[in-house]
Order: sequence, then structure tokens, then C-alpha cells
Amino acid sequence: TIRPVRRSYYDPSSAPGKGVVWEWENDSGSWTPYDMDVGITIQRAYEKQHPWVDLSAIGFCYIIDFATMGQINRQTQRKRRVRRRLDMVYPLVSGTLPKSQSWPASPGVAAAPPVPACACPQCLLVMSVKATVSVSAAGSSTATLQTRKAPSVPPTAPKATAPAPGAKAPSSMTTARGSLKPLAAQGGRRQAASTPTLSSASSNASPPSASSGKASHPGLGTLNRSHLQRLAIAQSRVLIASGVPTVPVKNLTGSSPVNPALAGITGILMSAAGLPVCLTRPPKLVLHPPPVSKNEIQSIPGISHTYRKTTKKQAKKGKTPEEVLKKYLQKVRHPPDEDCTICMERLSAPSGYKGPQPAIKPDLVGKLVKCSHVFHLHCLVAMYNNGNKDGSLQCPTCKTIYGVKTGTQPPGKMEYHIIPHALPGHSDCKTIRIIYNIPPGVQGPEHPNPGKSFTARGFPRHCYLPDSEKGRKVLKLLLVAWDRRLIFAIGTSSTTGESDTVIWNEIHHKTEFGSNLTGHGYPDINYLDNVLAELAAQGITEESLVQEKD
Repeated sequence: TIRPVRRSYYDPSSAPGKGVVWEWENDSGSWTPYDMDVGITIQRAYEKQHPWVDLSAIGFCYIIDFATMGQINRQTQRKRRVRRRLDMVYPLVSGTLPKSQSWPASPGVAAAPPVPACACPQCLLVMSVKATVSVSAAGSSTATLQTRKAPSVPPTAPKATAPAPGAKAPSSMTTARGSLKPLAAQGGRRQAASTPTLSSASSNASPPSASSGKASHPGLGTLNRSHLQRLAIAQSRVLIASGVPTVPVKNLTGSSPVNPALAGITGILMSAAGLPVCLTRPPKLVLHPPPVSKNEIQSIPGISHTYRKTTKKQAKKGKTPEEVLKKYLQKVRHPPDEDCTICMERLSAPSGYKGPQPAIKPDLVGKLVKCSHVFHLHCLVAMYNNGNKDGSLQCPTCKTIYGVKTGTQPPGKMEYHIIPHALPGHSDCKTIRIIYNIPPGVQGPEHPNPGKSFTARGFPRHCYLPDSEKGRKVLKLLLVAWDRRLIFAIGTSSTTGESDTVIWNEIHHKTEFGSNLTGHGYPDINYLDNVLAELAAQGITEESLVQEKD
């Protein structure tokens, strides 16, 4: 498969021009670079000494906090670490910037002016492969079946001199016209002398028609895979013979370097760009298990039924916010000399909340009984009124939950059963399959935009757990989370950027059955422990199972 590529140019004063790369920490603990345009936006705010930058203007619901070097999700409040690297060096281009150019060019479209390239071995390697493929494609349109000789080369063609290994590239940029044609011409002479495979491949790429007796003449767009492979092998032999250094390409046993011809045209181009290449078959993404008949599906021992439904919002617990908070607070007669972390005013002064005024004095102060954090009662009532108002309270400082926390998950159905297949890393047991199905609908008063419709993309969603003791424990807690409407929410998708859609709500699920290419599959030895911790952060523990029975 050949795909077009392009080269982008940025101002030397921008982040890539200064060699700056911004990265965020993913779930596996490794670092992922931001897209170039996002990194430029972050770097611009960083250089202006802004305390933070909001990325919603460019389509991302994140805030980058430079003080803590963290990325905060505006919807879920989840925080990730970010870092700034200064070791990325991109080549500088002098003179007028060339027009955008991609390869291969579309049929019937005039080729763009040649892009200036440097004289380093990698660029020579990539550009010479391009030149040879273009020359071969043009030659194949006029070749006949009887043409077995290599294409003739004008005797006036200049001879190219390959750079010596370790030699530095010249400081001035050389044009593609001045550096590539001699190399292509030299390659033609060496092919005629030592590797006639290239010309044979060109003439044999398409057999003659049986009815007409004439050879068909394919262009570049119809070159088959075997032709491209023979073309790459012949070209790499030419490059090696002409003195161009080989590039490191890993083979099946992991040794390096090897002849780049063994990697084919894709391996040559990737290696020339500095990317590691391993001659193995790409792993296959396996999202779903093999087909399972109804007779093979089993119910889960110890868990009643095989599905749960949610229909409407749970009833409030408590008549007024003041009565709800009274269960979790103690009044403080002498406030400590510190700030209220809700309004950021001193606790010894009245509350600084400026919204709708609760029916409580603004100077009263209370302490939460479990965690002992102190706030203005006025601020706590306002925070409760702005939340789900379900009879629970979550400390804004340490996230300790008081009462039973519920969410705003829209109505839907959760199915669960055992299928007779094992997950990678759990070969000793079968698999629990969970199927979530939430239809689109209209947002209620507890949602971000009441009365507005919401979408539900990707449903039904299939998720998987090992049918082990810990896997069944996780399932039981997920059922509690489902009943409390905490698994999904309505917000903005961090994947597509779509607003007013059903999204996951900070309880990670494994949606990939037989592989882990996306990070949402198996094997993952830490997943069950991680999801138990995420459930605990939502107030769902083994004690919750006892409460549900009661």
C-alpha cells in the first residue's frame, strides 16, 4: 500500500523551530507528543508566561496548567502530567518555501516543483528510490514483452559522488534536480551492468493480453506488490554498490543492520526517515471474540439475572440542602486562619460566593466529620445546589464521599454473561462479557443542556473481564456503579470532540478482546486493581455490596 506523504514547514521562532516538543503521560506511563499545532499553541502561552492555557479554542476540552505541569480534562476533571522537551532538532530550510508536494502524484496532474533536499545519505536514499520508481513507471509504458535489456543511459549523464560515511552535509541546500538525476543515471548504468532484475521486473510487471498479443502498459498506480518489491531490491543494491551507507533495519531475529533490500520499499523509506523497522507481520486488532451461540452463553454464578436497566433519576435524599449537609458537618465556632478552598476567602470573613444566595448566613463555618476539612456553610450549600442534588456530598479538597454518590447516566441496558473463550493473560478461565446499550434521547434537568437531544455513538459497547474471583468482584461493583448511574455521562467526547454525546465516566473498561493494540485490551496485569481503585474513587467498595443487599 502506497500512501501520499507531505512535509510541513514552520517558522524558526515556533516550537518546532526551537526544537521544543510538548508531551502528555498516557495510561501506560509513557509519553505521547501533542500534535504539532497543539504543541505550538501550548509553547506560545508558555513563552508569554501565562499561568495556564485553555485548548478549547482549537477543539480540545483540556486546560494545561504550567504551575503543576498538568493537563486537566474540563469535563471529567481528570489530570495527567505534561512535560516540555528541548532535544528535538529539525532541519532548517533556506530561501523561498517550496509548494506542498506529495508522492506519488495523481495521474494526469502536473508534478509540483522539486522540493529542496539535503545531501545526507538518508535523503539521497529516499529521493533516489522515488526517482527510480518514477523512471521505471515511465519506462514500463513503452516497453514490450521482448525488451529485456536495461534502459540506455545518455553518455553525457554526469556521475554522482556518494557522500563518505560520517561526512557532514553541506550547509547550503541543494535542489532535488541537481542531486537526484545524476544518482538515478548512475543507478541506471549499474543496473545494466550487474542487476538486470529491475528491467525484467518492469517488462514482466504485466503479461501480454492473450487476445491482442500486445503487452499492457501499467502506470505507477497499477504496479503490483511483487513488482514494487523487486524494484526496491534492485534499487537498494544500486545504492549499496554506489557507496550510500546502509540504514539499520531489524530482521526477524532482531539483528541489525541488514541489507535494506530485505525490508522492501516500505522498510527503506521508514528506515531512511529514522524510524525503526522490524520484519514481522503486523499484529492483528481483535475487538471481538469468535462467534458464540446462545447455547454456549452461561449466566454468572452468584449474580441474579443477566441484565440491568436504568430508567429514571433516583429520588433525592433529604428535603433541603441544609438538612442534607447537617448529617455530614459540625459547626466551627472559631474558624482557623486559612482560606475556604471553594470561594478562596478567609474562613474568618464572610463567604465570597456571588451566585444565587442560599438561605444560610454567609459567615457560618463547618467541618466535614470524616476528613475534617473546613468550609463556609454558605459555599457548601451552593456547591450542593450546583451538583446532582442526590443526597450525597464530595469534599472538594480530598474527594471523600459522604452518603451515596449517584451520577447522571442516561437510561439504558447492561447485559452480562460468560462466554467460552479465554482472554490473553487469563488462559485459565473463561470470559465475562458485558454489553452496554444506551439509545440517543433528550437531556433531562440534571444534564448539561436540559431539553437538548444527545447522541449515543458506538453502542452497543462490548467489554470484557476474566471469569476469575477478582473479575467477578469487579463485575458486582460495576453493577452497583450502573445502578448508581456512574458508568456513563453526557458531555464532550475527548476522541471526536463531539458535544452532547454519551461518554465514559472515569471507570475504564476493556473493549478489545484478543489484543491490546489500543491500550483497551489484554493482557494487562494491573487492570483489575486499577478499575477497583477507580470504583473506590466513586464511592463503590465491597461495603457497597452489603448496602445494596440491605
